[in-house]
Amino acid sequence: MAERRFRSAWSEDTGPALTAQRAVVLTGTLAIAAACWAVAAQQMSGMDMGTVTQLGSFGFFAALWASMMAAMMLPGAAPAVLRRARAAGVRAAPVFAGSYLAVWALAGFAVYAAYRPHGFTAAGALVIAAGIYEVTPVKRYFRQRCLEGARSGVGFGLCCVGSSTGLMVMWLALGAMSLTWMSVIAVVVLAQKLLPTNRRIDAPLALAIAGLGIWIIVAQAAPL
Repeated sequence: MAERRFRSAWSEDTGPALTAQRAVVLTGTLAIAAACWAVAAQQMSGMDMGTVTQLGSFGFFAALWASMMAAMMLPGAAPAVLRRARAAGVRAAPVFAGSYLAVWALAGFAVYAAYRPHGFTAAGALVIAAGIYEVTPVKRYFRQRCLEGARSGVGFGLCCVGSSTGLMVMWLALGAMSLTWMSVIAVVVLAQKLLPTNRRIDAPLALAIAGLGIWIIVAQAAPL
């Protein structure tokens, strides 16, 4: 049922009958994401120190976090933005997308407050926790809400934050300024926003994440 709802929503927004106005909305959304990828890559250059990465001043981090979230999260939000444009008009799309990104920007306050440079043992433990989170009912609930969409960007943003929390923790644990890990997490988040839940894929992914965390801890504890 969830898969049928997903296919229906996607075909309505990206089928042959796509209007010129909705094409502009889609193109604009993806163009902003691409531009933010370029900005984030430039700002992150030379900052990746793995688990001991420093976030810098709050002003710098807030600006960088906003660009990173737009780069990572806008592509997966494109179907929801298109649905909003179809339901309330093209002018509603920027408001929806902007309020959606505002939720992610506010999440940066929590990240900045909680983040500390850490060792490999802590990183491994956080990655294991991220893998476990992937198979919890909380994760499934928020991911389903993301697939169904929401009337407001704030509501959609809150659901997607809940869905992606584990993956974001994994990224921050392994390298907060790592463009490589940012790209990997962005791909997984995009897939989870666009594809219906499938235990044959989701369970092995969760096991792989937890296994990575265990390997990090074991490798750190092993004698040289």
